[in-house]
Amino acid sequence: MEKLIAFAYSDLIDINNGEVLREYIRKVKQKYIAFCFKRIQIISEKDFEAVINRTIGINMCAGIYSYFNSADGKVVRLQDYTIGSALRDGFDFGGMLVVNTEYAKEASFSVMPTAKKAAFYDLLLRLIPLGGIKIVPEPLYIMPEEKGNDFETKNFAYVDPRNREYQQECETIFKVVLEDMGALLPPITKSPKGFAQEVKKFKNLVSVIIPVKNRESTIETALRSAAEQKTDFPYNIIVVDNHSTDRTADVIAKMQGLYPDNIVRIVPDNIGFGIGGCWNLAIDHPECGAFAVQLDSDDGYSHENVLQVIADKFRKEKCAMLVGSYQLTNADFEPLDVPPITHSEYTPENGHNNLLRVNGVGAPRCFFTPVIRQIRFPNVSYGEDYAVALHISGEYKVSRIFDVLYNCRRWSGNSDANPSHEAQIQNNYVKDLFRERELSRRYTLINGEE
Repeated sequence: MEKLIAFAYSDLIDINNGEVLREYIRKVKQKYIAFCFKRIQIISEKDFEAVINRTIGINMCAGIYSYFNSADGKVVRLQDYTIGSALRDGFDFGGMLVVNTEYAKEASFSVMPTAKKAAFYDLLLRLIPLGGIKIVPEPLYIMPEEKGNDFETKNFAYVDPRNREYQQECETIFKVVLEDMGALLPPITKSPKGFAQEVKKFKNLVSVIIPVKNRESTIETALRSAAEQKTDFPYNIIVVDNHSTDRTADVIAKMQGLYPDNIVRIVPDNIGFGIGGCWNLAIDHPECGAFAVQLDSDDGYSHENVLQVIADKFRKEKCAMLVGSYQLTNADFEPLDVPPITHSEYTPENGHNNLLRVNGVGAPRCFFTPVIRQIRFPNVSYGEDYAVALHISGEYKVSRIFDVLYNCRRWSGNSDANPSHEAQIQNNYVKDLFRERELSRRYTLINGEE
């Protein structure tokens, strides 16, 4: 088998070093290279070779990866690889990725030789125009599954200060590739047309938007956090109760009694609304303010002047979207021993491009209502905020507040707390489709093609 395939084990070859990776690929004589990220056991050498020949060879793709068996015989499914998947670093190929050596050699010419930590990501990006990478939906090898669930660590690796050097290298690589694709946007300073005049049309300057379903234990704290804000302008809280079946409605009613002038409750006409659809109902409401500000039903603002800070920043910057910083806390809103999440990787010069690569934009997310009413949220319950942030950032100025405005609770009831392997696949797939769609839209904006 080694006459056909060269096996490159990542614990023996530093594939993230540009010089090492390029030199290794240059020397390979075999037809295919199997990049192995873990120690694996091929189930059947003959079947393995046959699959490679009929997929990479016949379909003319650049490479393949496959499902695998865990040590107990369980088939572990992996996500389909899309163009959007290629844009982000850290895609899960399982234990092995097999690449056509001819394509790898062609792609490696463009890999940044000075890369020390992200050369393999560079190689993957360069394989996109060479046929991309396809999944084989059958197990070709055995690999023990990792113990524990490190979803939190992986999902937020891009904001971990310890990974800053790696992330900066990825951003540099990605910027070059976007430029080669004809999809790199220049710095954007555009404000929404007639910003000041549009603001005057709204009775309320700010609306806090809270979609909620079955959060009887947390919704009161969230509402109180919003209702006790100190402002020099009128604001309200629009709660979209998505057909809760617990006591959530009773808690909202109680809070409406305490704050009768501030809280508006909406119940969708049917059960077909995800979080994005609930947001659309809120921003369409006639009582919605000029600035729509996010608050999840299990989180809270960090102090009583948050809405004032947000509104002042909006009016000064005249931006279409504003994003603050947040502190991770436990269920009792006690800060965890981690630095505030500021998303400092989002810079005025390149944040809107880099957003295509990373997994999120930050919190709280705040929108200029006339703009978000035009763009609208996709009717999904994961990634809906990321989709609109991509769209807005590709056209309008996005401003940041690096002071902590928001307390984000980490507790067992979080919708993204320790999601199953299948849920992670689905969630990543949704975001990758949004990335692919936005990449195409930006290419059209730059090149004027329909």
